[in-house]
Amino acid sequence: MADGASSSGAASAAGPGGGSGGESVVIDYGRRRTTCGYCRSTGPTSISHGLWANSLRADDYQALLDHGWRRSGCFLYKPEMERTCCPQYTIRLKANDFISSKEQGRVLKKMQRFLDGELDPQVGSPQNKTSPTKRSLTEPMNSPTLKISKISTNEFQAAKCPSLFEEDEFICCLSSKINEAVGMCFQGGTLGSDVQLPKAVVKTVKPQIKKKVGGTSQEKKVGEPVQDLLYTCNISFQIVAAIRRALPKEKDANQSEVGADISPNSIAEKLAMTMERHGDIAGLSVKACNGHLNFYSVTNQTMQNSIIVSPDKSSTSKQSSVNKNNVRVPQKRRKLEFKMRRSHFDPEEFALYQRYQTKVHKEKVVSESSYKRFLVDTPIVFVPPRSGDNTVPPCGFGSFHQQYRIDGKLVAVGVVDILPKCLSSKYLFWDPDFAFLSLGKYTALKEIDWVKTTQEHCPNLQYYYLGYYIHSCIKMRYKAAYRPSELLCPVRYEWVCYDIAKRLLDKSLYSVLSDFAQIQDEMSQPQNSHLDNELSKNENCESPIDEDDEDLSYDDPDMMVDEEMVRSESNTDIMEDCSSISDIENIMMDLNGSRVKYKDLQGVVGRIERRYLDQLESQLSKYVEVVGKELSDRMVYAL
Repeated sequence: MADGASSSGAASAAGPGGGSGGESVVIDYGRRRTTCGYCRSTGPTSISHGLWANSLRADDYQALLDHGWRRSGCFLYKPEMERTCCPQYTIRLKANDFISSKEQGRVLKKMQRFLDGELDPQVGSPQNKTSPTKRSLTEPMNSPTLKISKISTNEFQAAKCPSLFEEDEFICCLSSKINEAVGMCFQGGTLGSDVQLPKAVVKTVKPQIKKKVGGTSQEKKVGEPVQDLLYTCNISFQIVAAIRRALPKEKDANQSEVGADISPNSIAEKLAMTMERHGDIAGLSVKACNGHLNFYSVTNQTMQNSIIVSPDKSSTSKQSSVNKNNVRVPQKRRKLEFKMRRSHFDPEEFALYQRYQTKVHKEKVVSESSYKRFLVDTPIVFVPPRSGDNTVPPCGFGSFHQQYRIDGKLVAVGVVDILPKCLSSKYLFWDPDFAFLSLGKYTALKEIDWVKTTQEHCPNLQYYYLGYYIHSCIKMRYKAAYRPSELLCPVRYEWVCYDIAKRLLDKSLYSVLSDFAQIQDEMSQPQNSHLDNELSKNENCESPIDEDDEDLSYDDPDMMVDEEMVRSESNTDIMEDCSSISDIENIMMDLNGSRVKYKDLQGVVGRIERRYLDQLESQLSKYVEVVGKELSDRMVYAL
């Protein structure tokens, strides 16, 4: 069916105006009710208008997008904003105005590091993450057999280049190292049975804190390197507090001996000496300062490849041999390839889609037929590029699959529509083994770049459409991170700046966004300064969703429409919306392949019973209302 749908679209292009995509033929308008994938409703609370499309010109689908419609395969739908549980607003971005955030910049840098061979895929991949220490989870902190574990330099790379590795994982490793040192210092029950040793928490030292403690670095003697303060830990204070809580309960002879040396300074110094004696953390030096454990990085010292050695490894020859085995070998550069292909069924893509749906979305069964209906079938008639015509991009207009390959391996597929004014992103699926690369964000940034580049050849193609923005669903608000974006007013179909629209949506999930003039006075009042600050902070903040979920980009549950899962509402409900007969008289009807305007219908087929005519007129009136008079006069409506 997938290839057949494309063929039927191509056949339509052969008619009049084939160079601009033939004609658009839509079928069977109705209202649909489904369960909502955003608020997880138990009943059919998601209400939308629906149409099936035999074929669609690219410019007609562009007009439908600008009236709040989207497609799922050959099914067109538009949320009924005043009635649906989670109003959905079309969101777009003018590519040339796009301002990349710090987080988005990090995504691009992370991919580049991976391609350069500087980022190990095991570091960030969720399924490959392991505990950073060798100590058993059941082994007590005061175990007498506890030793500093061997960890390669690659895991403890100098903080001079923290961007090369996941900093959170590095901090976790550092915390474990401190915990091991605590266990070694206070092993054998020297503190008494009632003392519960705390766990270390390592914090990154912020620039403003560095200034308070004497600048961003410590000057050493002439000829010695400058050290940069990076991390700190206050576990010595927690240990002192734990000991003092337990001391009154201890009545043995060790009490006075223990109590004599329990200051944070002395404990910090003891921990620092233990860590230096039993294992050097490559690239970092540890010092005790006013009860804190501070970690410094030598900023002008060349990194040496070494490992952290346990105390029992005294043999120099053995250590040298181990060091050679742990030297970081430069990785071969990886090759990223991008290819845009017209929508058709590809077994390799389907296999990737199956893995993505089962591992990321936990679906038990992923059928080939549902995949084709959702992501392969398309009613959009392909328009090929034309020499010397700058109104059509080099790839043409139509539906495409954008393939991303790394060293030949297919890692992601973006399903998009290329239209006269925009690239419209429909769906993305990717290899779960490459989740650490944030492929949802990366491919979105690449699609924006594609629009920028294509605009040089096709000036009218300026926008990037991200699907629907759902203010009521926190996980779908990430789309506003691509700034400066606009939302479509559901009544006047005017585009409104997101920052303005957000103020209306904060008050009511359904809003006539073009009424923003009514709040302009409020926006100028001082009390809105807090909101302005929040908006400016959000420019550089992380997306408000988990890293594991961040690639739900364009993964709109309502897009996965299946004909068995939707049902039209009754005709009596549609009749409530019946409007003037003059609005529908010029609708072009399809009668077994012939074209006839509605006003001439009875002259062609004969008299129609009034009750059937009333139902048809009410259906067509609502159809005109939801697609617009101009578009309804241009498209062909089939029964």
